[in-house]
This record gives sequence, C-alpha cells and structure tokens, in this order.
Amino acid sequence: MVGKGRILVLAFVLGAMLLGAAPFHGVYAQTLTIVQGTDIESLDVHVVTSSPSYAVLDHIFETLFELSPEGDIIYRLATGFEVGPDGRTYIITLREGVTFADGTPFNAEAVKANLERILDPETRAAYANLISPITEINVIDDYTVELRSDEPFGPIQVHLAHSGMGMISPAVLARGNDYVAANPVGTGPFELVEWRQGEQVVLRKRADYWGEPAKLDGIVFRTIVDDGARLLELEAGTADVAIRIPPTEWQRIDANPNMKVDRTTGLRTIYLYFNVTKPPFDDARVRQAFNYAVNNDAIVTALLAGAGRPSDAPMAPAVFGYSPQTPYTYNPQRARQMLEEAGFDFSRTYTIHHPTGRYNQDALIAQAVQQNLRAIGVQTELVTMEWTTYLDFVRRPVEDNEVEIALLGWGVATMDADYALVEMFHSRQWPPAGFNLGFYHNPAVDAALDEGRFNADPEARLAAYAEAQRLIWEDAPWIFLHSELQLTGLRANIEGFVVHPTERYLAHQAEKH
Repeated sequence: MVGKGRILVLAFVLGAMLLGAAPFHGVYAQTLTIVQGTDIESLDVHVVTSSPSYAVLDHIFETLFELSPEGDIIYRLATGFEVGPDGRTYIITLREGVTFADGTPFNAEAVKANLERILDPETRAAYANLISPITEINVIDDYTVELRSDEPFGPIQVHLAHSGMGMISPAVLARGNDYVAANPVGTGPFELVEWRQGEQVVLRKRADYWGEPAKLDGIVFRTIVDDGARLLELEAGTADVAIRIPPTEWQRIDANPNMKVDRTTGLRTIYLYFNVTKPPFDDARVRQAFNYAVNNDAIVTALLAGAGRPSDAPMAPAVFGYSPQTPYTYNPQRARQMLEEAGFDFSRTYTIHHPTGRYNQDALIAQAVQQNLRAIGVQTELVTMEWTTYLDFVRRPVEDNEVEIALLGWGVATMDADYALVEMFHSRQWPPAGFNLGFYHNPAVDAALDEGRFNADPEARLAAYAEAQRLIWEDAPWIFLHSELQLTGLRANIEGFVVHPTERYLAHQAEKH
C-alpha cells in the first residue's frame, strides 16, 4: 500500500514538472477554473483553519457525514448512526467498498486512526475541540466504529460533518505529519496534481472514485487577492467561477448574458475582536462604546450594497441556537460619553489589524470603522496583512500576542451554536488551542456553553445558548458588525456548481456546456 502511495506522489511531481511555471489552462477536456482571494494554508485537512482551504480540500477528502444546504444530515462515508441506551455511546456504520486514492481500504481502523490523530495534541488539529468530548474510539468490526463520551454530546453528528474531520489515508498518516502536509490522499472524487503556493492548486478527476464520478476532468483554484481583478478574469472568460465578487458589481454581472451571480445567504459573521487582556480593552465600557461608535447600517448599505445583515447576535440567524439581542445602534455621542466616563486615553493611537481579499470589502470595512472612531476622537492605525500570514499572527498565545483590535469572520460550518460560540468565547479555546483570539473569559459563559454541549435535549441546548449570547452581547468582546451574503460569479455555461451556506464551494458534479 505504501508502494502505491509512492507511485501516486511521483505522479504528482511529474504532473507539476509537465505543467512548469505557466498557469494551467485546459490540459484536461473539462477544466473548471476558480479564482478566490486567498491561498490555502496547507494540504493537511486536519490542521487548516479557513474556508478557502476547505474549498479546495473538500474535493480530495470526505467526512463521515455532511450537511445539506438546509442543515440536514447526509451520510457520506458513514451509512448509519445510533445512540446507545446510556446516551453516551455512538455506533457508526461505515460504507463498504471505499478506497483511498493510494489504494488503501477505508474501514473502521482508518476512522480510528484519523480521529485519534485529530485528538492528539501533537497534531495541533485546528478543530480538535469539536470532538474533544470523545473519550474512547473502539473498532467493533471492519465497518463499525463505537465512540464514547463521559456526558451526552448533543452536537456530535454535526461536528463529525465538519471538513476538518476529513479522512486521510492511514498509509499516509503512518509516515508522519510532514509527509501528510505534502501528500493529500483522501477518498474524494479528485486528487492533487500540484500546489504552487500563492498562485494555484490543480486537481484532477479520480478514475477509481467509489461514488458518482465527477463530470469535470480537472479543477484549477487560482489565488487573486484583489476583488476587481477576480471579476476581470470572470468577465474575460479566463475564470469560470469567481468567489466573493464585489457587492457593488453583482447586478451588473448578473445582467450580462454570459455570466450569472449566485446569491447565497451565508452563516459567516464579520466582527472586530478586542484583546481583552490589554488595557483599555479589558474594560467592558470601552468595548461597548466602540460598538456604539460604528455605523453598521451604513457599512452594509454603502460598502456591501445590502449584501449583508447588521448583527444582533454573535452568529447569523440561520444557525441553530441563534438568539437575537438588542442591537448596539449607532450613537457617537453616547460612545464618546462612555469613553470619557471610563477614563479612556484619547492621546494615543490604537492599532487595528485586518486581512485583505478574505471577506467582502474587508479593507474598506476596516477604513470605515477607522473613520467612525476618528469621529469620536479615537485615533487608529490600520495594518493590512496577507491572509495566511495574518492567521499565524492573530493565533499567537497570549504572552506573545500583539493584537489590540483585529478584523475577522467566523463561518458556522456545523450550522450549530456550539461551533459558533464555544470556539469563539469559551476560555479553554484561547490560542493556540482554539479561536478565542481575544482571550475572553467569563465563567458564566463557560458554564452556559458547557450546558449546551453536554446535553441531548434540543430545548435545553437552546436555553443555554440564549443565556450565553445575552452575556456575550453585554460583555462586548467584539465590535459586532454583520453577517455576509455570499456573492459568487459564474460563467453562464457552468451548471451543477454548489455554493453551500457554510462556504463550501463544491464542483463535485459541476460541468461546462
């Protein structure tokens, strides 16, 4: 099996040599070219953190379960799921006859190896927290796995549907993390030809895929940071799909008979977070004042052309557990007064970090916030960073973290409040363990989030998450901005391309006419 893996790796290398330094254009009969604003972080599906990476890797790797666009469970590599009488045992039946791209069989031992790797702290898996309540992984037979937890684990099935739970060939895992990072071997319908960092990723169709074969022969994901440049590629026909087209341009593009725009309500919330360990942002009055200072309605109307919704909770409305709060309405006079009462230092300049090319109008949003703050006498400096560098920067541990305020977005890939809130606000999720990047800590929030996670009763979970959101909204560890509408531009001849609310862009059954 390892020998087959070596042959596959050699094929990848030869493919890259044949392609050379020139962009990949139509070597395969049916090639789809997708342009997106950021590069992938890694080829290791267990360690990447962002949707642009999963947009690529979801074509190589598969999970036990998936979520439909409506939030229903779809069985993928699993065919059955049963909760034991104790409420803490989970029996998963697996699909038979599936092989990884290197010929390794997919079975219960493969699932055990992958889940144990994700849970191993040495892996530094980005979303290990999603399955951290699992205490035992037992192989019952070749196609049956038993999972156990100490407490009822309500969201376990949707958590196993997260892309970060993708199954990697055990033959690859056996060769160590460095090998995994360079050799993505999954059960999916495509396999890697090359990854040229900062430029493009090329995939090709697998001839021996277990499921319905892909209609495309190849997919090229090209990295183009500038929104306008991606749109020009789409208009010129050198790209078939453009991710995140400028909101102010979508109607013009949609009116062009050669193009069309997919408008999908997303699950991503855009926010600016405070490092609450650094004065003056350790004071909730200051954080609340900044929320009153920012004109969210104007940002959505002017910068997003309505392609968004001002936030009234730390998550989008379509997420299970969403509980609306009273918005921080734009009130600069109140904001200034609150800062004065808090003894805020207006004499110094504060720093706002932000990425570019990652979210709709991210740089312009940062500039709008800067202008709103300047209007109440708060001076800020904007620092722009490339996406993959930015991720490393904001995820530094508390003792090394330089952030005061930073712009990010969080997409709820599980459609469940646990993922929306635990990753962002639970104290056990401080970096590098998780994504509570502002080092927020409220014991009452921790307790409410634990109540929601370790409970199988949907009503009890909803109540717990409502309480957590009430406390978080009052504490204001974020400047709550808006939830996004996904705007994806396509050439008119593209059919079957799926824009999922979780920001999964699926070309599994796409084709060009």
